Amino acid sequence: MRVDAVYENARVFTGESWTSAVAVLHGRIVALGEDAESLSTATRVDLGGAVVVPGFHDAHNHMAWFGMSLDEVALGECKHVDEVYAAVAERAAQVRPGGWIVGSGYDQNRLIGGHPTRHGLDRAAPGHLVRLKHTSGHMVVVSSNVLDRLDVANVPAGGDVVLDPEGSPTGLLREQAQLLLRPLIYPTPLETVVRAIDRAGERYLSEGITSAQEAGVGGGLVGETPAEVLAYQLARDRGVLRVRSTVMVSSAVLHELPDGAGFGLDLGMRTGMGDEWLRIGPMKLFADGSLIGRTAAMHEDFSNEPGNRGYFQQPEDELAETVFKAHAAGWQVATHAIGDRAISTILDAYEAALRANPRADHRHRIEHCAVVSPADLARIVALELVPVPQGRFVNEIGDGMAAALGPAREDWCYRLRTFLDAGCVLPGSSDRPVVRGAPLLGLADMVHRRTSSGRLLGAGERITPVEALRAYTYGSAYAAFRERELGTLETGKLADFVVLSADPTESPEDASVLATAVGGTLAYERGMTDARP
Repeated sequence: MRVDAVYENARVFTGESWTSAVAVLHGRIVALGEDAESLSTATRVDLGGAVVVPGFHDAHNHMAWFGMSLDEVALGECKHVDEVYAAVAERAAQVRPGGWIVGSGYDQNRLIGGHPTRHGLDRAAPGHLVRLKHTSGHMVVVSSNVLDRLDVANVPAGGDVVLDPEGSPTGLLREQAQLLLRPLIYPTPLETVVRAIDRAGERYLSEGITSAQEAGVGGGLVGETPAEVLAYQLARDRGVLRVRSTVMVSSAVLHELPDGAGFGLDLGMRTGMGDEWLRIGPMKLFADGSLIGRTAAMHEDFSNEPGNRGYFQQPEDELAETVFKAHAAGWQVATHAIGDRAISTILDAYEAALRANPRADHRHRIEHCAVVSPADLARIVALELVPVPQGRFVNEIGDGMAAALGPAREDWCYRLRTFLDAGCVLPGSSDRPVVRGAPLLGLADMVHRRTSSGRLLGAGERITPVEALRAYTYGSAYAAFRERELGTLETGKLADFVVLSADPTESPEDASVLATAVGGTLAYERGMTDARP
């Protein structure tokens, strides 16, 4: 047999064991090790002893949001609120009067001076329309001339417009109150979304990501346009959908279908439709808000904020009804739930849906699954749910999370070891652009669990490098029902892999990406040694 390519002289970790080479035919693995090396091939690639592992798979990210953020004012490195204002002023000098200035990535937990305010934005960019996105995506600060255009007398349930001590709006819109901006900014033009997908995909390939799950399209807080799936299709048609993509559909766009077809999208589309490059994944539902923004729904008060236990983004009975209908219609359900009260409520909803309509291998998910009590951990296991925490959060926003929870609850925060020991399949994900999304960073944080200040957060939740790598490969594929074709390097599976400078099963922080292959073709390369026919 003559194959398309053989990648050899490597240390290949299949996900279970080590071998030396990979042979590819028509985008799939047809042989490994000595069997691969012995085949006739159109192209033989000498990897110079580098390490090969399955392609990284981000189980929860926001590709379009990230791609668009690359054109926005970057605020993630700001240490003082005055630095935020300075960055806005610098961009204002480049934007026509009356134009939009959009910034992203600020975190009041890391800013001396706290949240920016509309008055500060007015001074920094007089005459401009300013919108600054919090790194969590759960709140935004706007300038006065934006606020004046909003119907603040009719704030949607599940959100609020923050007021100062005198009762005047500060410019901060939290959770569903962000939807007040929709008449001004929505929908995002399709071409803008396609370009964002393209730019994000380029970055992902350079980091070893070969597949990703887009955590909300079509509507709600994270949707960019009602035609968002079309943007992904256009990206694919033009050859710029660079990583295999599973898109979660916002619950806001699902509806009752005629002829008893259930709860879903027009034409009866639901979870699983698509192919190896683009498919529909779960229904995405928001239960609550943000931990670092202190809007997550908690059983007890946030630390040092008496009376603040966060809130739900919609009434609890509506959440339960949506889960019930989506489950009955055959959807996989992925619910954003961060606070322990939100998780308890969603567990009740999943339990009721499964009791009424039992379904094997449903793989319903809890996105973030951030603050989990021991009692609810047992329920997650019993209901066979997939928790989707983000290990990278511990480093970048862990100090803010710990401050929000206080010492008594911080060990419940973004569990990893506990989920594995309980028998859960653990995916790897970033929630990019909430934090930096390079998987090697995520792997290191899953192993070490050090915050940016150097604090050890949840020492008992550390996992091994091998377990972290499995999460970011097999675990993520499993969460998307894709483990039969992705997640490990086996004959018959798609030939998606990453070439690394060092062994991530020993110390992921020492590894860097040399090349990334999708379907056996090098889609990114840096420092490859030899390829010969």
